[in-house]
Amino acid sequence: MFHDRVRIVVRSGRGGDGALAFRREKYVPRGGPDGGDGGHGGDVTLVSDPALRDLSSLRGRTVFAATRGGNGGGGRRHGADGDDAEIRVPVGTQVRADDGALVADLATGGARVVVATGGQGGRGNARFATPTRQAPRFAETGLPGVERTLELHLKLVADAALAGLPNAGKSSLLRRVSNATPKVADYPFTTVQPVLGTVESPDGGQLTVVDVPGLIEGASAGVGLGHEFLAHLERARLLVHVIDGSEGDADERFRAIDRELALYGAGLDERPQVVVLNKADLSPEPASFGIEDERIRAVHRVSCVTGEGIRELERALFALCPEAAEPETEAEDMPEFLEYRPRPPARRAFRILRTDRGFRVVGTPPADDELDEALRGAGVRKGALVEIGDEELEWQP
Repeated sequence: MFHDRVRIVVRSGRGGDGALAFRREKYVPRGGPDGGDGGHGGDVTLVSDPALRDLSSLRGRTVFAATRGGNGGGGRRHGADGDDAEIRVPVGTQVRADDGALVADLATGGARVVVATGGQGGRGNARFATPTRQAPRFAETGLPGVERTLELHLKLVADAALAGLPNAGKSSLLRRVSNATPKVADYPFTTVQPVLGTVESPDGGQLTVVDVPGLIEGASAGVGLGHEFLAHLERARLLVHVIDGSEGDADERFRAIDRELALYGAGLDERPQVVVLNKADLSPEPASFGIEDERIRAVHRVSCVTGEGIRELERALFALCPEAAEPETEAEDMPEFLEYRPRPPARRAFRILRTDRGFRVVGTPPADDELDEALRGAGVRKGALVEIGDEELEWQP
């Protein structure tokens, strides 16, 4: 089953707590503070993998969490950083936030995006020592991680895409020209999910071709199977418009699909096209096609049954498929991988420090609900002493 959409929840790791410790060694009766810092929480990262074809590997698991950072220790020992969680997705995956905003577009193999940044580790009490405060009896708690709900939308990356009405013979054509083996039958909507195939040329070149379910009038508005899969045509550089040439109304069939491409948008009606008049073996006379359009680069009459015109079409695909756009940046300036980091949350107007007696809130405390949530995140327990300004309170949930 082909899956091109999935909703997941990602959770980055919490930062480790700083240590509250003092140096205790023989002959050093009053050693200074030596609590180390907590480790950084793990990030959640998405990586595009060319070996994956769809998002089906993510359907059985909806929550992806990184691990928390380790707590600091005495002797200024730094806590270990949390392990990152890496999620592999197919090339062409778009990452959208819960509100629909685009977070990243993994359109190239190996592209990376950090979708949830781990919490910063807390500072140990050794970091708070000053000439006037030589024995600080508090340390910083680690910051919590980030939890986000994300929508992953796959838009297949292909050199050419087959478009046309149901039962036009797109699947038969893909089976003829590529290594794909889609289902073929003599009824509409045989294809109910996109199929990718690779076309090979004698000189070793390759083209990727995608076949999507047949489009009908109203597909751009969600009618039939076309609405969900029109998105897979967006990244194709060449549209192969397959028409049943045995019916005798090729011009009208072309216009019907062209209208749906224009209504859908995304520049689909501006792409260069190759018109393929299929089923030439069913008509004694060559199918006629009278539309002249600058987008139409060639018209081919083929038969997927007898193989008539197939080799000529394959050569035309390699000759007419536009070259991929070259990046504007010089090759030596291109990074090894792309990494997107969401903006970190605004720094809070308060901090929570862990003391030998409980917790201390430094700065401007927020409203009660937000403060309770922050204290719970810092690890407060029932009955713990919480210092807020000059007040000392016993925390009750």
